[in-house]
Amino acid sequence: MAERDLTARELTLRGVVLGALITTVFTAANVYLGLRVGLTFASSIPAAVISMAALKALRGGTIWENNIVQTVASAAGTLSSIIFVLPGLVMVGWWTGFPFWASFATCAIGGTMGVMYTVPLRRAMVTNSPLPYPEGVAAAAVLRVGAAEGDAEAGREARLGVLALVLASVASAATAAMVGMKLLADEVDWFFRPTPTTASGIGGALSLALFGVGHLVGLAVGLSMLLGVFIAWGIATPVLTALHPVAGPAATVAQAVWGHDVRLIGAGAIGTASIWTLAQLVVPVWNGLASSLRASRVSAGGNGGSLPLQERDLPLPIVGAVMLACLPPLALLLGLFLRGTPLAPIWLPLVAAGMVYVVLAGFLVAAVCGAMAGLIGSSNSPISGLCILSVLGAAVLLNLLARAHVGATGAPALVAFTLFVTAVVECVATIANDNLQDLKTGQLVEATPWKQQVALVIGVFAGALVIPPILDLMNHAFGFAGAHNHAISATPLPAPQAVLISTLARGVIEGNLDWSMLGVGVLVGALLVGLDEALRHGTRKMSCPPLGVALAIYLPSAVTTPLIVGAVIGYFHDRRALASGPAGEARKRLGVLVASGLIVGESLFQVLMAGLIVATNEASPLAVVGPGFAAWSDWLALLAFFAVPLTVYWAIWRRAEARPPTIDANGHSF
Repeated sequence: MAERDLTARELTLRGVVLGALITTVFTAANVYLGLRVGLTFASSIPAAVISMAALKALRGGTIWENNIVQTVASAAGTLSSIIFVLPGLVMVGWWTGFPFWASFATCAIGGTMGVMYTVPLRRAMVTNSPLPYPEGVAAAAVLRVGAAEGDAEAGREARLGVLALVLASVASAATAAMVGMKLLADEVDWFFRPTPTTASGIGGALSLALFGVGHLVGLAVGLSMLLGVFIAWGIATPVLTALHPVAGPAATVAQAVWGHDVRLIGAGAIGTASIWTLAQLVVPVWNGLASSLRASRVSAGGNGGSLPLQERDLPLPIVGAVMLACLPPLALLLGLFLRGTPLAPIWLPLVAAGMVYVVLAGFLVAAVCGAMAGLIGSSNSPISGLCILSVLGAAVLLNLLARAHVGATGAPALVAFTLFVTAVVECVATIANDNLQDLKTGQLVEATPWKQQVALVIGVFAGALVIPPILDLMNHAFGFAGAHNHAISATPLPAPQAVLISTLARGVIEGNLDWSMLGVGVLVGALLVGLDEALRHGTRKMSCPPLGVALAIYLPSAVTTPLIVGAVIGYFHDRRALASGPAGEARKRLGVLVASGLIVGESLFQVLMAGLIVATNEASPLAVVGPGFAAWSDWLALLAFFAVPLTVYWAIWRRAEARPPTIDANGHSF
C-alpha cells in the first residue's frame, strides 16, 4: 500500500451514514442468527466489500474512509450478542416484550463504556501483541484490494470479491428458502442407544451460515470443537445416562441429560479457560495502560503531532470523562428497573453494587473477549460462555445483599435484576470482542485510532436503535424456548445461551443450582488448558483452544457439526488455493468472501422470514409440502449442505482462473 496521505478522507459524514445503514442490516441478521444457533458473525469483511462498492460509485473514497465504514458496521457483530442475556427476562416471565428505552439504554451505555475500555486494551492486545486477529487481517486485505485502483489485477480481484459475496449470499438465501418451503430439512439427527442403559446421538443443522463461520475460524478451532462434541456426546452423555438409567426414546433421554447436566459441565470448562486467559493478560494490560499514559502526556505537552498515526488514541482524560458521564444514566437505568418491585426498599445498595460490578467485571471480561477474538476470531469468540461467569458472579453478589431483606418473595425480582445487570456487563465486554479486531485492521492500513474509536461509539448507538424492535419482532413471530408467551410460530427460537444463563441465575438465587456438574466442568477445563499448553510448547507447535472445546460441550451438536465441516472444508480450500500458484493468496481471500456471503444470505433471509410469519399469522408461510415428504427432505438437505457451498467455491475459482482479455493498440481483444 502507498504511504499514508495525511490529508486523505477518513472520518466523513457519508462514511458514518453508510456504516450506520450497514449496521442496521447486519444487526438484524445477527440477532436472528444468535437466537437461532447461539452464534453471531463478524460483519467487518462484508461491510468492507459493500463500502468499497458504494464509495466507488460516489467517487473519492479512500481505504481509510472504507475502514471507518466497516468500523461503524462492526457494532452489528458486537451488540447483537445482547441476545445471549436479554431474552432471559422474557423467559423468566419478568418482561412480555422488550421495552425500547430500557433495551436501548442497556446497549448504548454498556457499549460506550466498552469502547472506552478498548483504548488502553488496544495497546496491550493489538500494538504490542502477537495475537493473529484472523478477521481483522482478512478485512485489511480486502480493503487493500479495493484501494488498488491503479493495479488492473487487484481491481479485477475486487470485482471478483463482490461477485463472490453476492453469489454466496444468493445461494445461501435460496437454500434457506427451500428449508422454509419444507423441501429441505432444517436439521438431520440420529439418536441411538449404544447399550440398553445408555443413550447418545449426533445431529447437524442445514445451516450454510454455520458452514461459513467454520471456514472463517479455521481448522484448529474446528477440531477443538470436534473434541468438544466427542466429550459431550461420546463420553459425558452416555456415562450420565448409564449412571441414571431412564426408559424412553433415545432422543428424549439423551437430550434431557445433555440439557440438564452436560451443558453445566461446558459452563464450568468455559469458566476455567476464561480465568486462565485473564491470568495471562495481566502483564500486557498493565503495559498497555502505561503506554497510554505516556502518549497522553506527550499530547498534553503540545507534542501530539509528533506521535505516529497508529499511536493517536482518544486521550485518557477524555476516556475518563466519558466513563464518568456513563455512570449517572447507568444508575438511573438500574434504579428504574427496581422501581415498584419487592427490591425497591433496598434499591440504593443494589444499584451501587450493580454499578461497581459493571465497571470491574466489564473490564475483566472485556480483556478476555478481546484476547479470544484475537486468537480465534470474533465470530467464534465465546462471549456467551463468559456471560456464564458474569451471571454467576452477579447472582452471588446480589443474593448476599438482598436475600436477608426481601426473603423468598423477592426471588423473581432478584433473578430479573441479576439478568439485567449481566446484560449491561455483556455489552461492556462484547464491544471489545469485535472492536479490537477492527483496530487491528486499522493498524494494518495505517488508520487513525481515535477516529476509529469515535466511529465505534457511533456504531454502538446505531446498533442500539435497531436491536429492541428486532427482538420484539422475533419474540412475536417465534417466541423463545421456555417462555410462557404465545408466539405465532409453534417452534420457538432456542436462544441456547439465554436459556442457560437465566437457568443459572435462578439456580443461584433459588438455591437449587447443581454445582457438582459445574465442578466437573472446572476440572475438564483445567485438563483442556493443560492439553493446550502441552501442544503449544511441543515440537510441532499445535494448539487446541480450550474455549472452543468447552463451547462445543454446551452447544447443541446440530450447531457445532456444520461449523466443524465448514472448518475442515475451508482448510482444504485454503490449502489448495495457496498451492495453485502466484494467485494463491487472492484465491484464499475470495474464499473468505464466499464464507461471509454464506453467513449473510441465510441470516438476512431469516429476518425476512420472521416478518412474513408476523404478516401472515402462519408458522410456516412458505411450506409447499407436508410431513410425508420428510424422508426425502432429510436426504436432500444432506446433499444441499455439501453441494451448494462447493458449487459456489468452484464457480468463483473458475472466474479467478479466467484471465481478462489483452487489449491491443487498436482496441481489439485477443
